[in-house]
Amino acid sequence: MIRGALVIWLALAATSSTADAQTTIVEAQQSAGASSESVAGAATQLRVFGEPMPGLRFLVEGAFAATSGEESDVFGTAYPYEGRHLIEAYGEYLSPAGAMLRSVRGGRYRTPFGIFAGSEHAYVGFLRPPLIRYGEYFALSNGYLEHGVDVVVGAPRLWAELSVGRPGDVGEAIRRPGVDSVVRVEGSVRSLIVGASFIDTTPYLSERFARGRARFGGLDARWMNHGVELRGEWLGGRPFDGTSTTGGYLDVLVHRPGMGPVTALARAERLDYSTVPQFALHTQRYQAGVRVRLWQGLAISLGASHQSGQLTQHRRTALDAGLSYSVRKTF
Repeated sequence: MIRGALVIWLALAATSSTADAQTTIVEAQQSAGASSESVAGAATQLRVFGEPMPGLRFLVEGAFAATSGEESDVFGTAYPYEGRHLIEAYGEYLSPAGAMLRSVRGGRYRTPFGIFAGSEHAYVGFLRPPLIRYGEYFALSNGYLEHGVDVVVGAPRLWAELSVGRPGDVGEAIRRPGVDSVVRVEGSVRSLIVGASFIDTTPYLSERFARGRARFGGLDARWMNHGVELRGEWLGGRPFDGTSTTGGYLDVLVHRPGMGPVTALARAERLDYSTVPQFALHTQRYQAGVRVRLWQGLAISLGASHQSGQLTQHRRTALDAGLSYSVRKTF
């Protein structure tokens, strides 16, 4: 799969070399980490993106990773820490300024529900995804991917997005084959961004007991001012017939000028999965941590998490550490 991604990149890069003032960027990142849950992992990520001609851009992203120890959600913020995966590979047309049709994307891309971009979860310092975005917790997954077409229409401060495709997931939750759709509306006022999303898709669990469709609606918001960012999501719906999941999280990120290379992080979250009593899940988790840029592309992340209610991580309190180094080359 990653070999196929590189073939796509080479073709597009060759095209870009013939267009004046256009660029292709290659970014590689090496990551490693360990947790007090007796889990260790390492990963290599390669991203190639660029604009071979005005109004047309592409992105190809692949990852190779491995973990040792018990299964855990640690390090799973943007892609699974196991195996080789093609994460994204798409082309996108961007309309001229002022047009109602803003963009059309086709290929393999992240499911556009809520706060979904890889950079929103992978590069800010959290070492665990939100409970509502870990595949085995009966909600969504940061490993959800679409093979389809995504269309965005609207004005700069208010727009709507429609995605229609088939699941192309990686990680713990692999949805069953079928057609799925996502609708998203987003608007902004000054420093506040608010969005609403709805997804109609196939369950990832066996059809022997997970019947019907998976449907979720959600609200998300982001606000930033003077180096402080607040963001969060809340969703509700059903992973399959006869069940329901509600939950959400609130993040606080602080990076003030006096903090130098340090970003402070905190998260509070909750998830409630309602089904027959012996399988129901009601849990809360609190995380705190820091991300420190040590030197150019070298950064370290440290985090602590404490879970109350029913446990989804192996220990009620866990300590995590991750180290990453990234390099970028422009052609």
